[in-house]
Amino acid sequence: MSPDRTAGAVTDRRPARDAAPLLTVRGLRVLIGARHILHGVDLDVAGQGVTALLGRNGAGKTTTVRGVLGLVPRTGSVCLDGEETVGLPTHALVRRGIGYAPEDRGVFGGLTVEENLRLAERPGGEPDYALVHELFPELPRRAGQPAGTLSGGQQQMVAIARTLLNGNRLIIADEPTKGLAPKVVTEVTQVLERAAEAVPVLLVEQNLAVVRRLATHCVVLADGRTAHQGPAGDLLHDPGATRRLLGVGRAPAPAGPLAVPIHPPAADTGTSPGRRSDHGEADA
Repeated sequence: MSPDRTAGAVTDRRPARDAAPLLTVRGLRVLIGARHILHGVDLDVAGQGVTALLGRNGAGKTTTVRGVLGLVPRTGSVCLDGEETVGLPTHALVRRGIGYAPEDRGVFGGLTVEENLRLAERPGGEPDYALVHELFPELPRRAGQPAGTLSGGQQQMVAIARTLLNGNRLIIADEPTKGLAPKVVTEVTQVLERAAEAVPVLLVEQNLAVVRRLATHCVVLADGRTAHQGPAGDLLHDPGATRRLLGVGRAPAPAGPLAVPIHPPAADTGTSPGRRSDHGEADA
């Protein structure tokens, strides 16, 4: 992989003050069965750069993403570029320009890499394979390989590549570095950094070194509610706040492969690790 940026470089990023939010969430509530999972989440996703969605295990991060996408029953308000989307089916949101790389990667193991990418093509559009192949030069070489035989890191590359094919207005990436070896974490981070230059990203992430490198803005959830929202640098440079909100101290500046997860993941073993279902109690 050959992005223009150096793997060890760490830059504190500041949100543009005059940028209107692309995605505005207000009072998002999710009830699954008899259990309240979200209790009124508020968050804004900036119209450029990376907004990080943070929180301890069980805070409601993945459920929030699924609520934004209409994958779980929801109430409240979710506006994409000023348009209310609550009540719209998920496929309608996708057609409005939201790309989603889920926590479990969502690749079709019995299909080839090429077939997985073809399935992501949006009717009437022109898929940007040049960009995908630039960012993921390994994928063309593995075009005929069944996706189920790829390593976890390679499957994550396929998942992110699918979001970049269609000129989306927003990319949502849920735990893209989870379970990956440090070298692969760095590669995935570089790709997200490049992608965020063209399209805003809502990033669910446990690795604070990755967040510090990428994020301009952050939202922290606790017990299904918004506990904090503001510039990412302000939070990550405040040891008391990171300890209180995330259970860790200040995120150090990495000099090599990116590390420092909130909760250490298992290493990438060459196969896709098992994933928990998200119904709140298993939400990362």
